[in-house]
Amino acid sequence: MDIKLLVSSDAKSYWDLRLDALKNNPEAFSSSYEEAIKRESPVEAVLKNLSSEGTFTFGAFNDKELIGVVTLVQESTSKLHHRANIFAMYVSSKFRGLGVGKALISAAIDHAKTIESIEKINLEVITTNDTARNLYINMGFKTYGLEERALKIKNEYYDSEYMVLFLKK
Repeated sequence: MDIKLLVSSDAKSYWDLRLDALKNNPEAFSSSYEEAIKRESPVEAVLKNLSSEGTFTFGAFNDKELIGVVTLVQESTSKLHHRANIFAMYVSSKFRGLGVGKALISAAIDHAKTIESIEKINLEVITTNDTARNLYINMGFKTYGLEERALKIKNEYYDSEYMVLFLKK
């Protein structure tokens, strides 16, 4: 397995994996599969995101197959520039339990540490996603908030837990 920062040539693979994520784990994302497949030029939107300043998307590859992703985004405004957020964490179901998620989160944290202005990383996780929650806790993230009924899919609600990792005291 290799972890690397995604580049423009990875955009199509990213979009395909994103659709897999939305289809197979709808409760983990605020976007829906149904909305995603209706987007115009989605690969071009991914290309734009991959080249956006302050946005870093890491991919895990098994041979040449993209099997997992995570995005680190540094806040852009002066009062929030000390913060980064982790978004769109996903590992293909057939590669779970092999350390892919830990490698991706480690890459995002390590990269954040190279940016002097970033002091903390925030993320959000659905409370029923025990695997992800435990990974984040094991990586040093602490809970700072809970939003009840954060997502509603059909008639089922999901709560979100907000977590933070302080890089600097």
